[in-house]
Amino acid sequence: MRVILAQPRGFCAGVVRAIDTVEHALQRHGAPVYVRHEIVHNKHVVNSLKAKGAIFVEELDEVPADAVAVFSAHGVSAAVENDARHRELRVLDATCPLVSKVHDQGRRYAARGYALILIGHANHPEVIGTMGQIPVPVALVQNKADVAALTFPADAPLAYITQTTLSVDDTRDIIEALKARYPNIVGPSTRDICYATQNRQVAARELARMADVVLVVGSPNSSNSLRLREIAAEAGTPSYLLTDGGDLRPEWVRAARTVGVTAGASAPESMVEDVIAALRRIAPVELSIMDGRQEKAVFPLPAPLLEQAS
Repeated sequence: MRVILAQPRGFCAGVVRAIDTVEHALQRHGAPVYVRHEIVHNKHVVNSLKAKGAIFVEELDEVPADAVAVFSAHGVSAAVENDARHRELRVLDATCPLVSKVHDQGRRYAARGYALILIGHANHPEVIGTMGQIPVPVALVQNKADVAALTFPADAPLAYITQTTLSVDDTRDIIEALKARYPNIVGPSTRDICYATQNRQVAARELARMADVVLVVGSPNSSNSLRLREIAAEAGTPSYLLTDGGDLRPEWVRAARTVGVTAGASAPESMVEDVIAALRRIAPVELSIMDGRQEKAVFPLPAPLLEQAS
C-alpha cells in the first residue's frame, strides 16, 4: 500500500502556542491550572493535558478565586474577560493571534460606524467569542441564503469579517453575494485569512487527486478537520474522518493502491503515526510525503509567561 502524507498537515502555530501555554503554566505554577473549554478541539491533546494537571471547565464560575485560568485558542468574549478580572483570576490568554486580529478588525470597523457581518458557523466557540468582542450588534451569515435574508438598507455602511477556520475558498461565494447585494461593503484583505486553514485545504485538494482514499485525522468537533474531509470528497475521492488508528476500518482502504493521509490543525502528529501503524497492520506500507508549503510561523507565549521567564 502506498501512503502519501499531506504537507502541511496537523498542528498550526496557534495550536502549538495554546498547548505550550498550558504546559508552561503547569511548569511555572504547578497543578491545577484551569482551562476554559477545550484548549483545542482534540480529545488526545485534552486528555494529555488533564494527565499533567490541567482541569477543563465550561465556565469561569467553576474556577476557584486567584487560580490560574487559561483561555482557549478560540478566544472569548469581552464579558468573559471582565468576569475573570472581577474574580481576580490569574489569566493566561491562549487566543490564537490570528483570531485576536479578527477581533481587532471588527472593533475598528465598529469604531468607524460600520454595521458588522461575521461569516462563520453558528455556535462555534470562535464565533461566540468574536461576536462578544465587538461592541455593536453583529449579524452572522453562514451561507448565501443568510445573505439574502439580511435586512440592512442597500446604502448602509457595512463591513464583514470572517471566522479564521474558513479559507478563501470557503468564504468566496458568500463574500461575492454580500458585494452583489451591498456594493459598498468593506472587508479585510484575503491575505488576512488564516494561512494554516488555507494551506491545509490546498494540500487536501491536491492529495485527493493523488490518492484512491483520503483519511483525515481529527476530531468530529473540529471545524477545520471536517472541512478537510469534505474537500477530499468534493474532489471525488472517498474520504473518512478518524481520531486515531483505532477508528480505521479495513474496508475503507483494502482495495486502495494509494491512501492519502492528512490532519486537521488541532490533530497531533502522534495520531497521524497511529493511523499509519494501523495501516501497516492491514498491508505493507510505502510511505512518502507530498511536496507542499513549509510553514515557519511561530507565535510567542502570552506576555505573563514571557515576563516570568525573563
